[in-house]
Amino acid sequence: MFGMGFAEILIIGVIAILFLGPDKLPETMVQIAKFFKSVKTTVASAKSSIEDELHLQEIKEEANSYKRQFVEATSELERSTGVEGLKDEMREVTQGIYADAPTTPKQPEVSETPPAPKQPEVVTFAKKPKVSKGLGLDDPIDLDETDEPTPSEKA
Repeated sequence: MFGMGFAEILIIGVIAILFLGPDKLPETMVQIAKFFKSVKTTVASAKSSIEDELHLQEIKEEANSYKRQFVEATSELERSTGVEGLKDEMREVTQGIYADAPTTPKQPEVSETPPAPKQPEVVTFAKKPKVSKGLGLDDPIDLDETDEPTPSEKA
């Protein structure tokens, strides 16, 4: 108890008999026992109320079950899809691409003779004749938005 051996407890008992006397010692021992019992019950009730409020054990069990399900699902997914095999294949493909790529960038081919320059366009300020686009002067323009015949068309 409290890391004390039988010899230490015996010495404390002898000192208590000397200071308290034989008539007060039993009463004091009962009070000390009641004190330790009340401390123990208080700690137990506090602990149980905290556990009841937090539902700590239930939360731990639920978290562990989710963790197990997640680990099982990931391992099942890796087995069924062969993710590791795909990763290895992707590494091989990328290494193959880098191995096939030229080490020096290609220079654009330059022909020895430059292309012939374009003939300059002649700019003139002469008036060009207007071209009508399908509308002649003879064609009537209907400014009416309605499809009803005009009074001159009715006659």
